Amino acid sequence: MGLSLLWRRGKLPPGPTPLPLLGNILQLSGGDMVTSLVKMREKYGDVFTVYLGPRPVVVVCGYNAVKEIYIDRADDFIARGDISTFNTTYHNYGIAFTTDVDRWRELRRFSLSTLRDFGLGKKSLEDCIVEECHCLVTELKKSKVAGNVIFSIMFGHRHDYDDFELLDVLSTISETFHIISSGWGQMFEMFPTIMQFIPGKHQKILSNMQKLLSYVKKRIEKNKETLDPNYPGDYVDAFLNKMEKEKNNPKTEFNFENLVSSTLQIFFAGVETTGSTMTYALLILIKFPDVLGKVCEEIDRIIGRDRSPKMQDRNRMPFTDAVIHEMQRFIDLIPMGVARKTIRDVAFRGYSLPKNINIYPMLTTVLNDPACFLYPNEFNPKNFLDEKGNFKKNDGFMPLAAGKRNCMGESLARMEIFLLVVTILQNFVLKPELPREDLDLSPDVSGLGNLPRQYKIAFIPR
Repeated sequence: MGLSLLWRRGKLPPGPTPLPLLGNILQLSGGDMVTSLVKMREKYGDVFTVYLGPRPVVVVCGYNAVKEIYIDRADDFIARGDISTFNTTYHNYGIAFTTDVDRWRELRRFSLSTLRDFGLGKKSLEDCIVEECHCLVTELKKSKVAGNVIFSIMFGHRHDYDDFELLDVLSTISETFHIISSGWGQMFEMFPTIMQFIPGKHQKILSNMQKLLSYVKKRIEKNKETLDPNYPGDYVDAFLNKMEKEKNNPKTEFNFENLVSSTLQIFFAGVETTGSTMTYALLILIKFPDVLGKVCEEIDRIIGRDRSPKMQDRNRMPFTDAVIHEMQRFIDLIPMGVARKTIRDVAFRGYSLPKNINIYPMLTTVLNDPACFLYPNEFNPKNFLDEKGNFKKNDGFMPLAAGKRNCMGESLARMEIFLLVVTILQNFVLKPELPREDLDLSPDVSGLGNLPRQYKIAFIPR
């Protein structure tokens, strides 16, 4: 769709003047799209338009405007926006990145009920995570734990920590998300057709995604060999059962493409969310020893050292709870949200947005909104504490989106992060390699994700 046609079709919000075909490349290049967009807000307000190459995107900033997109008017903005780095691999299949709302609804309904059947939000899953925490204490390979919990839900059993294949998959996921979030991934997002033919790091995204798809297909074939239709053991088994039931329905969403894509999307998100958050969280804790000391004191007082933590402990640990919320807010893992699209022509804040226009709900501007948080620009647990030191909920806390199309595994991620942080601090003293003042909390890359810089840390048994 040409620029002029779009301007004729709707009254789009203002924004920097785009170049023909190249869009706002001059304002957005340099590998830090997030900072560039946040800066533009100062000039153009909470709602403005930028062009990623020839493609217009409406950028929405601040708690009130983003809440309108996610919650108040969710049905107008429920479709997934275009994310070229993933669309090139998934071709609109699967639950997370499909722009087909009916497909998303059908797969989400099935996935939520199936994940609940296999423990999401249940005591059994908490026990599973606690067991993994014990293994972690023994093995001390911190980033591998989340992989195991989500692995057993999706494929049916946990891996040993020295399983080469799983370690390879986890590092492939991590590398892929890092490149997608880097300047290479941002250029791919602007010019997907051309960038497919240009050499560079972004080519690794495509080859890595193919490798991950092959891995998932292989796991699915293994599940087929052991499948007992009466006793599905995991998500893949349940999906295979559903495919068999609906094999004569030509319009079914339960086909092999959706199975492979949904499985990889849930697995990728589950591993990456918890892995990156934990890596960042430990860096924050060693940067702020006073906060770390108070958390350790609360753990010793409420749980002690002789038993494993449980989720019910969290209600009696307001400071620790506040610190974990503040870490998630401060990390700002998905700063631009995940793109949405309008499903019809929409009037929004005085502008006319045409059907199918991409929307970037800038989560970073919600998590740093001074209207929601007393200390928006610094790490401070008081953002989640009242005057008496009790935990205080905050509407601006939406680290992984909110509303109808929020992250399905958010409750799992929060459970894992709480139990992991508490278990690690219960058992170890954290010692950084560098002096505290030399630890850099700014992200290594900032795009689709904010990812931490590499650092070294010693775990000294308490």
